[in-house]
Amino acid sequence: QVQLQESGPGLVKPSQTLSLTCTVSGGSITTKSVAWSWIRQPPGKGLEWMGDIAHDGRTFYSPSLKSRTSISRDTSKNQFTLQLSSVTPEDAAVYYCARDLDGLGHVDYWGQGTQVTVSS
Repeated sequence: QVQLQESGPGLVKPSQTLSLTCTVSGGSITTKSVAWSWIRQPPGKGLEWMGDIAHDGRTFYSPSLKSRTSISRDTSKNQFTLQLSSVTPEDAAVYYCARDLDGLGHVDYWGQGTQVTVSS
């Protein structure tokens, strides 16, 4: 059973960089064909895919967020990290990490999500 757990600050100030880490257990982030995603849901809105990192370390980003988003990983800790720069109140959301079974958007495991508020 794969488990994912997000961690990071729940409050970020405008213009700062949001950094969240996802710790994976029960499976390796280097497993072939699998990708590891960051997805968010602003209040009252639908899910938004932000980007992911493939088993070989390649990264893919949403075009609308690409200029502000960076996803990296630490294979020794089986973790991957999201950084979102220059945040605004519109970036407030529940942020989820997830496993994409084949890198094609077929998510089969989710973290519980972490609420991020952007406020001074």
